[in-house]
Amino acid sequence: LICEAYNFMRDALGLSQDEMAKVFEEWNKGDLDSFLIEITRDILNFKDSDGKYLLPKIRDSAGQKGTGKWTVIGALDYGTPVTLIGEAVFARCLSSLKNERVAASKVLPGPKVTQYKGDKKAILDHLRKALYASKVISYAQGFMLLREAAKEHKWNLNFGAIALMWRGGCIIRSAFLGKITEAYKKNPNLSNLLMDPFFEDVITRCHESCRNVVSQSVLLGVPVPAFSTALAFYDGYRSESLPANLLQAQR
Repeated sequence: LICEAYNFMRDALGLSQDEMAKVFEEWNKGDLDSFLIEITRDILNFKDSDGKYLLPKIRDSAGQKGTGKWTVIGALDYGTPVTLIGEAVFARCLSSLKNERVAASKVLPGPKVTQYKGDKKAILDHLRKALYASKVISYAQGFMLLREAAKEHKWNLNFGAIALMWRGGCIIRSAFLGKITEAYKKNPNLSNLLMDPFFEDVITRCHESCRNVVSQSVLLGVPVPAFSTALAFYDGYRSESLPANLLQAQR
């Protein structure tokens, strides 16, 4: 999600590294306060020994150590839609096809307009809200997976304590995790994090920003698989009726 936000700023808004670093610095002072946002700011500011920014010199091809893959395999085994981590893993797989992407970029067409023409300050605020809401949705999916595993194995998991443990020293540590702990303290049997009043309020305030960012990205040809799947999951989860009846009829 953070990489997609960076990509949108760079490709759709044409922001300089210095401008992007300042955006992440501001974001780190608010709801998005976290280790990963902080180091993203530092990475954007970092210059090599030649005085030039280091980040553009790094090859845009990422592998994975396996934790994401194992999570997705677990999600499929337990029938839990952990779509954000799934898309993040597949995005890494796609990035590794560097030579194919370079060849495709010379042949395959995209939209005629690739730069955002509107108010940059306004769209950056939408991007901040979309990142926050998508982060909430990703955690909601993660706790859905833990809940299903706990049911199957008859584990008595303390979800609030798990969030507190991550806050202690994991790379996903953030101020935000305290809100998860509070949610499960209030209701240990919470069916989904999105149903907690605090997180319901976050989604209520931010889902329109998700729609704005995803739609603009699609129109400008900027790939945002994680943002897109966060919104798709949210709209599916809040839908009383889904087209699975047709799927069942087809089967």
